[in-house]
Amino acid sequence: MVRAAIVSFRLGLSDGVSVVARLWQKMLADIGFDIVTVAGEGPVDRLVPGLGIDQFDGPDPDLFTAAVSDADLVVVENLCTIPLNLPAARTVARVLAGHPAILHHHDPPWQRERFAAVTELPPDDPSWRHVVINRFTAEQFSQRGIETTVIYNGFDTTSPEGDRAAMRAKLEVDDETLLVAHPVRAIPRKNIPAAIAITEELNGAYWLMGQAEEGYDTTLERLLAEARCPVIHRPVARTPDIYAAADLVVFPSVWEGFGNPPVEAAIWRRPCVVGDYPVAHELAEFGFQWFTPDQLVEIQAFLNCPDTDLLDQNQAIAQQHFSLERVRSDLVALLDDAGWLP
Repeated sequence: MVRAAIVSFRLGLSDGVSVVARLWQKMLADIGFDIVTVAGEGPVDRLVPGLGIDQFDGPDPDLFTAAVSDADLVVVENLCTIPLNLPAARTVARVLAGHPAILHHHDPPWQRERFAAVTELPPDDPSWRHVVINRFTAEQFSQRGIETTVIYNGFDTTSPEGDRAAMRAKLEVDDETLLVAHPVRAIPRKNIPAAIAITEELNGAYWLMGQAEEGYDTTLERLLAEARCPVIHRPVARTPDIYAAADLVVFPSVWEGFGNPPVEAAIWRRPCVVGDYPVAHELAEFGFQWFTPDQLVEIQAFLNCPDTDLLDQNQAIAQQHFSLERVRSDLVALLDDAGWLP
């Protein structure tokens, strides 16, 4: 069987790249590839020390070469995109030179102020194909002389609904409480102060899923302690349960490479407040109707009397344009064009 190796800093965890990589893994397996996962962290098939975030000694080139030596195709998830471990990115690029590979880009360095000075990523090679997750990034790659294919993130649009009563019982939230869900990691660009402020104005309970990263621990602790609303800081494993339990989803981010929660909110028929970042506007062009953080009057009116037509429209758009079937079709077309189908 033709084998594909999926490579990243970490895989099998709850971060956004791991989630997308897991979906690609399933689709590549369905297409006919035998899959192995390779990373510096997480429950993977082949653990290579030095590939992980902040493991700045980088991997032993021979160990990494051995980990992908039996792969006919290598899919690199963001490791050669965002400079969280430059020695690892350099090693992966050197080893994969001349080898069929898909570099799946989520966060190029120039999109983050703290990485703007890094110009060596992403690497390029005639044997590779580059995939980005939005048109905004595709245009930026083109300006840098790199041709890309846009494949938007995909979602399971057919899963059974979550258990609202059971999830709210676990959270100790009664039926009368307005539950405002913020399904993100706690980092600065997620704009947690705005999410809390929206919840306060609506007299709701604020539910944050993720833990603090990027040195945000002290700030997060202060924000949650000072919040003038009930606060729940608890992760949930099953996505449908998040949206079943929530009455409103908030996503006031100042920057996102994509932003899964607004699309997930559409799938699970929940209103969503979305921040002013470029890719949000690109996604909205499909016809999604989301609220902005300054539309508190309109949000409250919707909560008092939900517009089912709006929820129907958002759900239909998500099912049409962001299903796993659509991603699989785009991926098959890419593989076919490259001559890499099993």
